[in-house]
Amino acid sequence: MGVTVEMHNTADAATRRDVIAMIEHVLSDRLGDWRVEIMGSQANDCWEMRITGPNGFERSYTLEGTLGQHEPSTVASIIAQMLPSRG
Repeated sequence: MGVTVEMHNTADAATRRDVIAMIEHVLSDRLGDWRVEIMGSQANDCWEMRITGPNGFERSYTLEGTLGQHEPSTVASIIAQMLPSRG
C-alpha cells in the first residue's frame, strides 16, 4: 500500500513539494496503491492530473492556474472530492 506522486513541467520546487505533501496526506489513510500524475504544459497554465487507485479507480482532471487550482490546498481538496466514499 502506498502513494506515488509524479509532477512534470509544473511550478517551482517548493510548490511541487507542497503539492506532493498535500496529495500524500489526502491519500495516506486510503487502502491500496494510489498513483497521481500531474503534467504541466508550456503552452498554457493548465496541469493535467490523472489519479489511479485500487479496484480500477481512475479519474482525470484539468487544474487551471488562473482559477487558483495550482495551490497545494486546492489540489488536495479537488482530489478529496474525486475519491470514492468509504462506505
